[in-house]
Amino acid sequence: MRICVDPDKCEGHNRCFSLAPELFEVDEFGIASTKNNGEVPKGMEDKADLAIANCPEFAISILED
Repeated sequence: MRICVDPDKCEGHNRCFSLAPELFEVDEFGIASTKNNGEVPKGMEDKADLAIANCPEFAISILED
């Protein structure tokens, strides 16, 4: 599973980072990005899904390989 954050949609609420700091990081402006090139480690899929569901801007999506 791979995820990405659209920086044009992200408004810096940081819900993703709060829910899954293993998967996301934020810059000095609060804009989120994915760690590990968006690769979700085995066993972390539920946390990724939770972060996606809690993004108020729908800025996080799953990338199809």
